[in-house]
Amino acid sequence: MKFKSSKIKIVFQFVMIISLLSAYTSLSALQLDIKDSNGNNLDLVMVTIKAEKPQVPPRDDHGYPPEGLTFFITPEVTMFTNPNGKVNIPFPYAPQVTIRLRKIGYKDINVRPYSNVSSVSFRMEKVTDLNYLVGQYPSNSWVAALEFGEDKDLRKTYLEQCGFCHQQGSFFMRRAFSEGDWEEIINRMMGYGARPHGKAKKKLPGILSNAYVDLLKHPERVKPGRTWGKELYGAIIREWPMGDSFSQMHDLLYHKKTGLVYVGDNIQDRLWEINPNTGKTVVYKVPKQPEDELGGLLPGRLRSFQKHETYVGLHSLAESPIDGNIFITPSLQKRITEFDPVTKKFKDHLFNDGLYPHTIRIDEEDRVWFTLALSNQVGMFNRKDNSFHYYDLPARTKKESFSLWISGFIIKLMNWGFPMHLLPVDERVSGMPLPYGIDVAPNGTVWFTRLHADTIGKIDPRDNSFQLISTPFQGPRRLRVDRDNNVWISVFPEGSIAKYTPEDGKFKLYPLPTAVDGVETPYSLNVDRKSNLVWVTGTSSDNLMAMDIKTETWKVYPMSRKVTFTRDIEFSADGKAYASNGAFPSWHIEDGQPTLMEVTQSK
Repeated sequence: MKFKSSKIKIVFQFVMIISLLSAYTSLSALQLDIKDSNGNNLDLVMVTIKAEKPQVPPRDDHGYPPEGLTFFITPEVTMFTNPNGKVNIPFPYAPQVTIRLRKIGYKDINVRPYSNVSSVSFRMEKVTDLNYLVGQYPSNSWVAALEFGEDKDLRKTYLEQCGFCHQQGSFFMRRAFSEGDWEEIINRMMGYGARPHGKAKKKLPGILSNAYVDLLKHPERVKPGRTWGKELYGAIIREWPMGDSFSQMHDLLYHKKTGLVYVGDNIQDRLWEINPNTGKTVVYKVPKQPEDELGGLLPGRLRSFQKHETYVGLHSLAESPIDGNIFITPSLQKRITEFDPVTKKFKDHLFNDGLYPHTIRIDEEDRVWFTLALSNQVGMFNRKDNSFHYYDLPARTKKESFSLWISGFIIKLMNWGFPMHLLPVDERVSGMPLPYGIDVAPNGTVWFTRLHADTIGKIDPRDNSFQLISTPFQGPRRLRVDRDNNVWISVFPEGSIAKYTPEDGKFKLYPLPTAVDGVETPYSLNVDRKSNLVWVTGTSSDNLMAMDIKTETWKVYPMSRKVTFTRDIEFSADGKAYASNGAFPSWHIEDGQPTLMEVTQSK
């Protein structure tokens, strides 16, 4: 039943506001003392506190909060014990709480309920069963232990083409699937957009079947991930649950003018607006045009997905430095969508050229830049005259030029239900260079990546010239530019990030501290120019990590849920880092719950 009564809405909002204000004025805190079974202090225990009865908003016929309704999300708080095994966690959000204790090598403890002013002690039991122990290890530990044979590049292809929606090596993958099972899985994933080349597609089912069967017999080969470090003393991680197991919380935006965080649900076409100071939340449905089909311009892609309202495919967000309006890439349509955070109104800017608007950024002159992933272009929307300009990027070969030319027909085949796994794909996905990440440097240069073409590029808006630069690594995914105009790139299948220095044209690789035998998949990164930090998504290791650009030292922050798949990072003015859990499908996430995550570093 839809929630329509305005009077009930007003009463509900008033009650929620009063309860929230009361909660936030409380000085409640839990004091925990944690030891092992022998009475020794346990430091760096992850302690996660949740409300016993979190605030739950009404839901419409689709199972989501009704559009425009103000409600409040009760945050979850995670902190870590100090060397004395103690931690003091403020939790003014609810009078009764649940507590979960987690430390690799020890059995989880889940207890409920406790008062939010409790002082309690716990003893954690050490894990003695090897299978239980390796089950605690992250996804990349398992992929690193898989035997791929002599073809070393096959693992990179597997990570690049099979790891951009959800983790590989998670507990969903740790099964004795047959070769036929894996073949069916890969064919289905190709329907969602994976493009493993022909040789990989042929070899992977047998390799994965044999490797997992062998690994389940020899769990000792699975090595642990990175040990949690002292940077966690005093760090605070807060999470706000959003959506459900059918959502895909893709990119997000920390709005500089208002301090609100906006998160896009790519699968359900909803824009979530959350105030991290109060938990106040409003959800807006991104409007569709009358002619829009379910599934957008690629209706065949999600035909087998159980529940979705994807008409536009909300993807990436950027804030205008002039008026604060938010621009969105609806990836499944030929348009850019504008959202006014004051009036809460949407406006579409339609274009005819290009396909799959992907990542979006805005320069200081209020020009909106975005990649067009499936048509090998970069687009620019000029707000001054409402005009679009396109940069047609060169094909790598004549074969690729032909493939791009007939791409519209291939998409029609896909929408008609043609099995995409029957189409040939070569080793570097010729026909799909895939312009992907984009950013604007302080000096005004526009930088972008081409994921499958192993290139980065730059555009000079002064004369509209552009240049392509080959990368000495595979799979540059997203990039950002620091305050000194150096370009930082996520090297997705190689467990590294890279810095490109325009002055000398040199690349420098930085292996990620969370990588296990080189296995990690940094989907994206962002540069906090004020703090001079590069933040990176540890998509395979359930972490966010930050590197000090000056000292080149790392800090790693583990998230509270296994199978945390982060796609972008944003910052507040005071240095808090924000990310959202964007696994697709979200039921892969531990407890099937996507969240907005906030990391506050220790002083």
